[in-house]
Amino acid sequence: MSRWHHISSLPAAAETGANAMADLQDDPHADPSLPVGPGSVGIEDVSAPAAVPGALERAAELLAVHPVADGCNSLVWTLSQSPYHDIDTPDTGIDTDIPRLRAGGVGAQFWSLLVPPGRTREGGAADQVVSDTLELIDVALALVRRYPDGLRLGLTADDMMDARNKGRIASYLGPVSGATLTGSLGALRAFHALGVRILAPAGAPWAREGLTAFGHEVVKEVNRLAMLLDLTGCPPVAACQLAAASKAPVIVSNTGAAALTAHPDNVTDEVLLALRTAGGLAMVTFDTARTGDSLHAVADHLDHLRAVAGPECVGLGAAFGTEGATPRPTGLTDPSGYPRLLAELLERGWPESDLALLTWGNAQRVLRDAEFTARAAQHRRTP
Repeated sequence: MSRWHHISSLPAAAETGANAMADLQDDPHADPSLPVGPGSVGIEDVSAPAAVPGALERAAELLAVHPVADGCNSLVWTLSQSPYHDIDTPDTGIDTDIPRLRAGGVGAQFWSLLVPPGRTREGGAADQVVSDTLELIDVALALVRRYPDGLRLGLTADDMMDARNKGRIASYLGPVSGATLTGSLGALRAFHALGVRILAPAGAPWAREGLTAFGHEVVKEVNRLAMLLDLTGCPPVAACQLAAASKAPVIVSNTGAAALTAHPDNVTDEVLLALRTAGGLAMVTFDTARTGDSLHAVADHLDHLRAVAGPECVGLGAAFGTEGATPRPTGLTDPSGYPRLLAELLERGWPESDLALLTWGNAQRVLRDAEFTARAAQHRRTP
């Protein structure tokens, strides 16, 4: 039986919260002696505030049908630097592994292929950026091949549903940096052929202050290929231009509300309104510098994004996948904390329909809309 059942109505998803969480943790390769789930010793920090039991059960039931589609995880970079990690078993050296993804109800993951700032070799020359990105793509594809019982490569929106129904975590490659294109749409098409489905314009010369002529061509080609534009880190002016220029929805894969925390990578209300107009998606990160040091603070950011952009434009992009003591909000130190966050939102009065959009529905929609835009563009080009 698959870990997540394709059921049309939420009340029928599980008889009890305990049964639903058991479905989420149905991993034939997991160590049966290891406690999993929110609050488990060795998985989630025990100092986190406890959720009301009824809300936690409802969160588990919801995740059984609408698992989390997480917009950002940098595990691929971490594994490229420390390849000895085995994510099939709990690993205290990193914050992401398959048992904790399952315990948190993660059903889809976007694996970042960005090289951290200052880490590109040889001074960051353009050809080295491309080389480093190709190496990360190779690591990502090897990761999916190595764990076929846990991960499944995602290329389309249908793959997201198919992976969920077969008990796998749909794994999408991207974003790659827009700086890798070096003036070539052929490079973009080559990345797409390798499985990349997201491009991040931030820092690219064609989208620094505004879109250049080449930048407009990039947006058109991204739309034609059914790829997504990730506006994380783009200045507000450029972000609004990109959202307006794209005929498909754009995303911000990991962010917070600038109105609550004045961080340069957090989205302003102006950008949120542009996303609302464009049908885009802003995905909230779990980063103490950007969204506060507690689960409650992260929920405040989600409340703000939902109020400004609307429930159809809010998602989750935790930015896990790191080694060591990366500062994380209490209660959200690894992916197993997702049920507790949903329980907090339930207690704040979020309807389950909005939570279903937050976790799964909105990510599924932007992928499908990108594919619809691509089909329309290809039809227009047909003689």
